[in-house]
Amino acid sequence: MRSVESKMTGRICENDRGWCFTPKSFFGLGSSQAIRITLHRLEKRGTIRRLAHGLYDYPKKHPSIGILSPDPNEIARALSVRDSTRIQPSGAYAANLLGLTEQVPAKIIFLTDGPERRVRIRSQEIILKRTTPRYMATAGKISGTVIQALRHIGEANIAQSGIKRLRKMLKDKDRVQLKRDKRHAPAWMHHLIDSITGSADA
Repeated sequence: MRSVESKMTGRICENDRGWCFTPKSFFGLGSSQAIRITLHRLEKRGTIRRLAHGLYDYPKKHPSIGILSPDPNEIARALSVRDSTRIQPSGAYAANLLGLTEQVPAKIIFLTDGPERRVRIRSQEIILKRTTPRYMATAGKISGTVIQALRHIGEANIAQSGIKRLRKMLKDKDRVQLKRDKRHAPAWMHHLIDSITGSADA
């Protein structure tokens, strides 16, 4: 029979570099104690990296730069899987993901319907901020990210170039989803969504 370490290492490698995980990701492969011991052993060997208490990743490596910083999306996803909750990129980070802003914020905020969490990775802080069901109605969808990005930028500050960028980058199915989810957006945003979901020549 394969050892707990062998099974855990196999699961880590199957998910490729960049994968973030918690001990819960190995549920069923061994006892809680065996999983904790194995994680500690793999960390000591440099196979995995400990990001925070109970949070690890299988770090990506660049040939010249070396080990890269973890992806905030992966960190938030790992925490949401552990807590069985939903997450939604918000604020400046949502705008950055869509290319509406170039600067990656020092504080990356995800809305969640679960407990609030804060994880600091070097100079960056990933925040899971608990919110109401209304704001989580489009969680996990590109429409939710668009709505949160527009909410952050504001009606008066969204440039026509930003509308054109969203119109171009969204796939047909994404535009259909955004049009359907317009009801979850504030009224001032409706005409912007109409412009994004309209024809490419509009």
